[in-house]
Amino acid sequence: MNTAWIARRGLLLGTGLLLATPLRALARAPKPRVAIETSLGVIVVELEDQKAPVTSANFLRYVDKKKFDGGSFYRASRSKGAPANGSIQAGPSIRTRRFAPIAHESTRMTGIRHKTGTISMARNEPGSATADFFICASPMAYLDAKPGGKGDTQGFAAFGTVVKGMDVVRKILASKSDGVPQNPSMKGQMINPPVAIVGVRRVV
Repeated sequence: MNTAWIARRGLLLGTGLLLATPLRALARAPKPRVAIETSLGVIVVELEDQKAPVTSANFLRYVDKKKFDGGSFYRASRSKGAPANGSIQAGPSIRTRRFAPIAHESTRMTGIRHKTGTISMARNEPGSATADFFICASPMAYLDAKPGGKGDTQGFAAFGTVVKGMDVVRKILASKSDGVPQNPSMKGQMINPPVAIVGVRRVV
């Protein structure tokens, strides 16, 4: 048997494995992470860009265009009888020009549930979401899609989770909220004064 041929063949196979490794690593690129710097601290969220590609890409578009800078967390929706539970809502400045609304990616489509730390899109009817988002300070399963129910059962479009700064989320949730409501359902939920968003940037 030609030992030199065997050695060359082994070298080629080894080289092929080395070349394939970076390709596999590239396929497992890290999920995007975004730092939301507020006047009360920094919240870092990791986006599920593979499970919720439309919603994640939309959020990153606002981030990359720096449209959240100068915005605020303006709403603290606390659960009745459990003030440590609920969600905080944020958005760009009212002067910010928004992009067109995006298609609705429901939790039924993505499998991303509204748990503690979940970031999700605020909306009116399905397909109306633009830039405003909220972060859950506690599990909120009622915000998930409920197929087969009556009325609007599509839930909200969750697209990531907090990986750092849940203490900041809870601080914002505990903020004074006696501001003028946008509608009767928001009475007692408008943060006064709003918590400023200093800047929002990618960290990965």
